[in-house]
Amino acid sequence: MEWVCDAVLFDMDGVLVDSTACVEWHWRQWAAEHGLDAQAILAIAHGQRTVETIRAVAPHLDADEEAAQLEARASIDTEGVVSIQGAARLVRNLPPDAWAIGTSAPPLMATTRLQHTGVLTPTVLITAEDVGQGKPHPQVYLEAAARLHVAPARCIVIEDAPAGIEAARAAGMRVLAVATTHEPAALQDADAVVMQLLDLEITPTTDHHDGRLVVRILLGEHEARQAAYNR
Repeated sequence: MEWVCDAVLFDMDGVLVDSTACVEWHWRQWAAEHGLDAQAILAIAHGQRTVETIRAVAPHLDADEEAAQLEARASIDTEGVVSIQGAARLVRNLPPDAWAIGTSAPPLMATTRLQHTGVLTPTVLITAEDVGQGKPHPQVYLEAAARLHVAPARCIVIEDAPAGIEAARAAGMRVLAVATTHEPAALQDADAVVMQLLDLEITPTTDHHDGRLVVRILLGEHEARQAAYNR
């Protein structure tokens, strides 16, 4: 199963970097400080900007101030942050102008996590500060495509969260989901779902007539979906 495209746009956390332990620790600390339900926060926090999560769970607080303080602590913390298996290899040989990262993380957090895990920082890195609206709004992926000078319909997004899938769909892009932070059933709006990044291969095409990159699922379509849904 494969697609040809001109650019691949990656989410960061949950796709290239496993920061779940770090992210959840900071949200639990913040929830405890404010007497809030940590589980309710974690149920919606993955894939969203910090400020939007805070607005949703604590509308009585100054979301901008709280987000700034929380992100200042989390951005320099690499405890428990590791590379997703296969991530560094997957992006290493991609043309610099044919891939990007679109993340809900702020700039310092994004660059710190990429450098810490040894995942190449792309030429185009769209972070929370580059957009006025976070996922599920499509702005982050539309901005990435614009900076790469690639039409949205010629992009494929790799995501791990429902909010990111919705953002990619709204941007008019195809989307592949990796079931790292959510159960496969929560990701079924994607064009395909795989269990791990190692199930994907991305290579430059030898003939640019149809596109610049080939994205392959290293399983048959039925097998990929069934493996995900039967997890």
